[in-house]
Amino acid sequence: MTDEERLLVVAAVAFLRDGKVLTVRKRGTDRFMLVGGKIEAGESPEQAAVREAHEEVGLVASDLRALGRFSAAAANEPGHRVDSTVFTAVLTAEPVAAAEIEELRWMRLDDEHDDLAPLLVDHVLPLLRHRRGD
Repeated sequence: MTDEERLLVVAAVAFLRDGKVLTVRKRGTDRFMLVGGKIEAGESPEQAAVREAHEEVGLVASDLRALGRFSAAAANEPGHRVDSTVFTAVLTAEPVAAAEIEELRWMRLDDEHDDLAPLLVDHVLPLLRHRRGD
């Protein structure tokens, strides 16, 4: 991280179903990312992930499993990096775009897209593919 970059501490959830991961695009942006967001004062990464999942897609994230902690360039905030704790979760219902979420997209783990957040491309997708056995 350079002196000019700001660090954003976030938590995210990779909802998985049938070899696909749920990605979201926030209103006014062009990059798809995982459900998640900034950790508020007094929250653990797990609490933030649960809160963000409920706010953004109306899901109660249950059975969270830690996938890892990663650092990457922020997708929609130039000059920022994210320090993200990422969880996987069981899908409990059908997600619905809410709050600042403009669009939902289920993405096959082996698909390539040019509109994904660096965190997904550099860390999450390769790890999910590896865990699946690709």
